[in-house]
Amino acid sequence: MSTTTGSGIALLVIGAILSFAVRDSLPGVNLSLIGYICMGAGALAVILGLVTNAQATRRTNVIEHRDDQV
Repeated sequence: MSTTTGSGIALLVIGAILSFAVRDSLPGVNLSLIGYICMGAGALAVILGLVTNAQATRRTNVIEHRDDQV
């Protein structure tokens, strides 16, 4: 698992806690909206991490062997 995927999962969890579990309110701050924004960013980070991981595993190295004869 890449760092991006782990960070995305953490953002998803933090966002879900802010959106669904926290019932406190701060003047001028909508914690539910901040939670939804965190969950959206977390989902994007997880998708980005999975895509980059899939591209990294598809990579192949080609080694060319040449016999240099003069």
